[in-house]
Amino acid sequence: MAELRTRTARITLQVVMVAGAALMFFPFLWTIITSITPGAGLSVTPALIPSDPSLDAYARLFAERPFLQVVGNSLLLAAATTVAQLFTSATAAYAFSRLPFRGSGIVFAVYLATMMIPLQVLIVPLFVEVKTLGLLNTHLGALLPSFASAFGIFLLRQAVNQVPRELDEAATLDGAGHVRIFWTIVLPNIRPALATLTVFAFMGSWNSFLWPLIVLRDPELQTLPIALAGLQGQYSTQWDIVMAGSVVSVIPMLALYLFAQKYVIQGVASSGIK
Repeated sequence: MAELRTRTARITLQVVMVAGAALMFFPFLWTIITSITPGAGLSVTPALIPSDPSLDAYARLFAERPFLQVVGNSLLLAAATTVAQLFTSATAAYAFSRLPFRGSGIVFAVYLATMMIPLQVLIVPLFVEVKTLGLLNTHLGALLPSFASAFGIFLLRQAVNQVPRELDEAATLDGAGHVRIFWTIVLPNIRPALATLTVFAFMGSWNSFLWPLIVLRDPELQTLPIALAGLQGQYSTQWDIVMAGSVVSVIPMLALYLFAQKYVIQGVASSGIK
């Protein structure tokens, strides 16, 4: 009887998980179907199985707008943001974990408190700062606010704390300094957390809309979210083209997550995030 209840509960759980996964996947599936349905819009309702699927929407998307350049801009900014956050977060996490100083706990708490400040509150001072530096309408100006991440430092500090200090002590006895310990001992042992931060940093930059909208004025410098907003204005009744742009915007994030999902799960588990 107990075995039957266990099997029933397991089957029920699997059915619920499959139903939840299908519910979450359906909007993305509908986006793909709409993008390959010619003339999809108010007059043409896409069917689950298109009778005449076509990639004309993708061809028009890249032919009528500089969409390839926009994708390249987003990739460049996302990659630069990810590299910058990995460097600043890893070094700061090592300092907070392995180089304690008086008041380090207070400094760390204050730095984490900045996560509660929304970007909208910082828009005006950030704009004034970037304008003073002469970086308006440049990719560097769009990158500056994202060079460091309080969440990334917290995530990697938790991971560094899990690395046994005995390894540091053994390396110190062999004559290793902090740079060598950081590079050869700490970093290899926190690779799952680094992969997790890579995904979060890339996705955060890839989906960023408000700050690039304010800083980047020239169309050739715009990023993908801004271009997608422009598609909704230009092709408001041609949903196949709008959805083609949405599919293009999702593919890099999906590929990155599928590649790093194993490390993401390990990183979240090892960092102690519930």
